[in-house]
Amino acid sequence: MAAAGMDMTALNAILADVTAPIVKALALEVIDATAQQVTLRMPVTPTVVHAGGVVCGQALMAAADTAMILAVATSLDEFRPMTTVQLQTSFLKPVPKDCAEVQVVCTLLRRGKSLAFGEIALKTPDGTLAAHATTTYALL
Repeated sequence: MAAAGMDMTALNAILADVTAPIVKALALEVIDATAQQVTLRMPVTPTVVHAGGVVCGQALMAAADTAMILAVATSLDEFRPMTTVQLQTSFLKPVPKDCAEVQVVCTLLRRGKSLAFGEIALKTPDGTLAAHATTTYALL
């Protein structure tokens, strides 16, 4: 269930209207949202798999970064300009090319007037934690 003012349609519209073409290529979809947490689905497609047969870290980081945009927007009940200040990612387990999707769960830890802090878990469908990220955003 989305926070007041930000339903799934509104959050997916942010994905369609605000993100860069490279992020749109990830085919992210909002599958759940609350006032403090947003969950996205990123299908594993040949576009995000590198020659080693696993999902590339760049795709996972872009998904994590994008999830934070939506978590902040949900908290604000609207999209406002913002920018990434810091994104720290630890890759814990490779996501194989035959995995159907990655779930990207972003928890907004704190939002102040000018900065927001979040934590992102990237998981395979069986719940395995593939990567963990923390981020700081500047609200413009």
